[in-house]
Amino acid sequence: MIECDLQGKVCLVTGAGKGIGKDIAIRLAHARAHVICVSRTEQSCSAVAQSIIDAGLSAEHFAVDVSSSQSVSDMCSAILSKHERVDILVNNAGITRDNLIMRMSDGDWLDVLNTNLSSSFFLIKNLVRPMIKGRWGRIINISSVVGCMGNAGQCNYSAAKAGLLGLTKSIAREVASRGITVNAIAPGFIRTSMTESLGESVVEKIKENIPLQSLGEVSDISSVVEFLCSEGARYITGQVLHVDGGMYM
Repeated sequence: MIECDLQGKVCLVTGAGKGIGKDIAIRLAHARAHVICVSRTEQSCSAVAQSIIDAGLSAEHFAVDVSSSQSVSDMCSAILSKHERVDILVNNAGITRDNLIMRMSDGDWLDVLNTNLSSSFFLIKNLVRPMIKGRWGRIINISSVVGCMGNAGQCNYSAAKAGLLGLTKSIAREVASRGITVNAIAPGFIRTSMTESLGESVVEKIKENIPLQSLGEVSDISSVVEFLCSEGARYITGQVLHVDGGMYM
């Protein structure tokens, strides 16, 4: 892994209160960035930010519903009034509302689309202009293997994660001339509190469809995020990095 020194950079990570987002926030803080931890609940994002501060590193937090355009706009205005710009944006926020399409409510469809896809549009729209002026930036969208493969019972989640790939490639073309890279990471099954709740028999069944025959760890994702933030990744944009143990080939 190419050494990544983010001193002087301001990073914003959504869904930073737990799981993959928490590990991303901590890793970028250890790379000496100032990390803005964003999640829906005050308790979770403040706890992660405080743990970073207690380690002698730099962080702050915002409790925001990123599915709300107005809430995101207000947060970004507050951040930009304090910091010159956000240099690195990691769109990681996501929820699931699983069901077969015949049983899925309109509300469950819209909630997942708004949280998992529209939030990234809101944040990029509000934060990209200062990146353009500064002629440097990193935007990383956390998609999913199911955005490429689909998954029964997750048409809303799969559609949102697939939409992130189109968003990534389109924005990458819009801002490349300004030194901004835009990439997506598509994790497979990662060991988090969500997968731990599935039960051992379900996890073993999942492993049968993973060529590497194991679940991933949150560090497998955060290490790729760190690489994409580094100067070693300066010539990578508009790409989807699959971190899934070989599920999607």
